Amino acid sequence: MNEKVLTAKKADVEEIKTGLKESAGFAVVGYHGLTVAELTELRRKLAEKGAHIKVYKNTMVRRALKDEEKPDLGEALEGANAFVFAKDAPAGANVLYKFSRQHEHLVLKAGLVEGQLVNAEGLKAVAKLPTKEVLLSMFCMVLNEPMAGFARALDAVANQNSEASAQN
Repeated sequence: MNEKVLTAKKADVEEIKTGLKESAGFAVVGYHGLTVAELTELRRKLAEKGAHIKVYKNTMVRRALKDEEKPDLGEALEGANAFVFAKDAPAGANVLYKFSRQHEHLVLKAGLVEGQLVNAEGLKAVAKLPTKEVLLSMFCMVLNEPMAGFARALDAVANQNSEASAQN
């Protein structure tokens, strides 16, 4: 095999392994039939959510998954595929799910979420989960609620006392 080709393949495998390590979500999508404009739009939407899409040879992805001791994606790695790496799995899956509903040529196949194998239905379920930012804001609201309730109670007592003073 040509030395340049071998070096390029090794670089691709290393790039995929790095992507797998740094991502909470990894998805395999079929993109056959999408136009360049549609792929550009998908790339832009994914980038807004801290994710990116790239096309690799399926054999390179298989090798990277094996090297990283990740589950084999089996039949999902057949045909023309693109691979999405997302730091926030629900955010990336949400973009893919919404885009696939608007563009029939984008097909969700399978993926890995926090290292666990999920099928297309699993990706759709992950897409419906709240993002990390939403979960953090919900958590902050839960932490803030006891103090807010206490402040409302103090305010009600103060108002009640001032009304009683005004009547006397």
